[in-house]
Amino acid sequence: MMNLPAITVEELADRLTVGDDLQLVDVREPQELALASLPGFINLPLSQAEDWSQSITAHLDPAKETLVLCHHGMRSAQMCGWLIQQGFGQVKNITGGIDAYAAMVDRSVPRY
Repeated sequence: MMNLPAITVEELADRLTVGDDLQLVDVREPQELALASLPGFINLPLSQAEDWSQSITAHLDPAKETLVLCHHGMRSAQMCGWLIQQGFGQVKNITGGIDAYAAMVDRSVPRY
């Protein structure tokens, strides 16, 4: 696997706080989002890629900085690699996923 650009959950929290213009993608399943989610993320479940992959540029702007989230960082890493192959220039994997965010940034976010 290629060495992907990454962002820590602490850096993510800082970027969200200052209101940077970010494209936020959560690749977890809808039932996972029901358990825990962060505001501002659009949900593109990796398991449903055949439904949205052909029209990815209708959902996301390849020129915008794109941060990708999942539970622990594995599925989001797959998505980051795929987006880079599609010509997205500023993609970062959120290290540790929502689990790390819940543990290190915001304890009100449920862990599962």
